[in-house]
Amino acid sequence: MMINYEQEIELYFELKDTPVSSRESYLRRVQAFINFIETHRQKSMEKLTENDIQHYILYLKKEKGLSPGTINNYISGIKFFYTYVLQKEWNSQKIPRMKRVPKLPVIPPREDILALIDATTNLKHKAIFLLIYGSGLRVSEVAGLKIYDICSKTMRVRVSYAKHNTTRYTILSERALEVLRKYFKAYFYAKEYELEDWLFPGRDEGNHIHVKSIKTLLSRCVID
Repeated sequence: MMINYEQEIELYFELKDTPVSSRESYLRRVQAFINFIETHRQKSMEKLTENDIQHYILYLKKEKGLSPGTINNYISGIKFFYTYVLQKEWNSQKIPRMKRVPKLPVIPPREDILALIDATTNLKHKAIFLLIYGSGLRVSEVAGLKIYDICSKTMRVRVSYAKHNTTRYTILSERALEVLRKYFKAYFYAKEYELEDWLFPGRDEGNHIHVKSIKTLLSRCVID
């Protein structure tokens, strides 16, 4: 059962200071893998073999119909679990990563994106959209911004724990700053706050807005 390994995995994440979004992704995929092995292969993790992993990969491909890129993400999670938690040696020849077919992203016309932003009346949502579009931030990066990450003097956005746990800076557009000021006045001026507080707090006190919430919001706006 996953509960037997979760504490050890969480300890590794803390030591490595892994971003929250990556932690959730790894835990979810490891949990799915363990459930498959225990249910379909009827084995404990101590008796796990490379053949079991191969069968799971085929299951993801043929039964679940997942893309090579998604399957490779599962393989990364399984490899971490297999080598770190179970302390077994990984054989890349027997468990290869799937070949990905490169695809060019479909980029909506600039006019469509600006129209979507203009049609958004919620200041919080509009600020998030402008940072994603104008500053080129990932959804997880926007969710994890803190108040002090926005610098109006240099017109830059500081992105901590970006991809590969790096810190980078990106541009802050005049329009994004204008909306952020309106948002900040509406959401923060009437209460006490610290510069270390989340720029976009979530429903749960002390946590930032969830990545899934932003993705759901984006999907709804596109559909509407």
